[in-house]
Amino acid sequence: MSRVLHAITRHALDRPGAIALSTRTLSLTYAELEAEIQRVATALFAFAPLVRPGAPVAVRLANGPAWVILDLALIRLGWPSLPLPGFFTPAQREHALADAGATLLVKEAEGTVAFEILGTSIAIWPCATAPVTLPTGTAKITYTSGSTGQPKGVCLSLEQMEATAAALVEAIGADYAGLHLPLLPLSILLENVAGLYPILLAGGRYHVLPAAELGLDNPFRPDLPALAEAIAAEHATSLIVVPELLRALLMVMTFTGARFPDLNLVAVGGAKVSSQLLRQAEALGLPVYEGYGLSECASVVALNTPSARKAGAVGKPLSHLLVTLDAEGEIIVSPRPFLGYAGREPHQGAVHTGDLGSLDADGFLRIEGRRTNTIITAFGRNVAPEWVESELLAQPEIRQAVVFGEAQATLGALIVPLIPDMDEAAVAQAVARANRALPDYAQVKRWQVRAPFDPAEGELTNNGRPRRAVLLSRHSDFIQAS
Repeated sequence: MSRVLHAITRHALDRPGAIALSTRTLSLTYAELEAEIQRVATALFAFAPLVRPGAPVAVRLANGPAWVILDLALIRLGWPSLPLPGFFTPAQREHALADAGATLLVKEAEGTVAFEILGTSIAIWPCATAPVTLPTGTAKITYTSGSTGQPKGVCLSLEQMEATAAALVEAIGADYAGLHLPLLPLSILLENVAGLYPILLAGGRYHVLPAAELGLDNPFRPDLPALAEAIAAEHATSLIVVPELLRALLMVMTFTGARFPDLNLVAVGGAKVSSQLLRQAEALGLPVYEGYGLSECASVVALNTPSARKAGAVGKPLSHLLVTLDAEGEIIVSPRPFLGYAGREPHQGAVHTGDLGSLDADGFLRIEGRRTNTIITAFGRNVAPEWVESELLAQPEIRQAVVFGEAQATLGALIVPLIPDMDEAAVAQAVARANRALPDYAQVKRWQVRAPFDPAEGELTNNGRPRRAVLLSRHSDFIQAS
């Protein structure tokens, strides 16, 4: 049986009045949560004739109690789930549905209502997809933002996800038994596995609000006063944030004097966190703990905790994982953390992360760079620069381009126009056209026009490819100021 579902049953018996799931207008005890999960599982089972054995059920819902109940009901049924992030483009959503072979799509009803979950009307749509072979034991397929525009579906077992959640509870302890306020989308694995599941395992309260009530209607441009007010007013004791959201919180604390005395744990992950940001958080009294992980490892791999933290490190590896380094310093995680990718051969053995790091004598892990060109933005989105550059180079006005944005809120580019001294407006129009073919997180928001890349200066390889490290180093002032 699922560890999370078993914990819900145990808490319902041991602490009958404890609140498990809430909003500003709704509170469910653990017993009420258990009953609602069973009711929704029964309602879903009526659609079993439409579900191919082993095929996932896609979920496209905003943050709210309905998302939580539906996810747990699918676990009870033993049906794989396919969360669809709201920031995916229509093309990316269609790709995920087809790539994973989804047979049903669950979304908020706009017409015919299949059933309701705590006041949210639910519609069920059949998906006309071809059968796809998934690794045996797949319980959830998580599609990252994708480093190439066509995201890959990471297949995870329930055992793998719940092992991560249990290891987090072991490492963090009582801080998971308070009131957790999710700021990230529940469709993101980090919030799911490091937020929802550990809270329920530990007997805490998952207090989920609509994005509008958090000032996060547009997560790329948060309403900072509304966000700060919500965190304080709801008396949140724990949060999970990406670096850019942490930056926003620190900004509002600095300029408004807002403080969050109830917070015991602010876990930050999804992308590299600057040491300056961590120092600022400490100076303002915000209890920030940096971690490291990736979807292929069922989210979190290592995390600083209140009882074990070190500046410059991303924490100690969780107890259920073995982290080693190869001869070049690449971080390798074992045992078998994930099952494989949707529609591909099952994964065997350890995960080679592509990240370079080191382990110190005390067992703390440090991240020192990446082996590949993949950019991880401050919002935790993976972007292959070649993908964005291909859209830029498709514009007739642009001759050469190199994209940057590691650990930054937005992407930037070094652009060589087709004609020297080209009008800036023409370059801007070309960038705008390229951006229209890209999702928001992969769009170029700033750029610098420069002379052609010069092979004699070491800026191009012999076959004409840009030497990224050389170019980014020569434009470091512009990049860091962006």
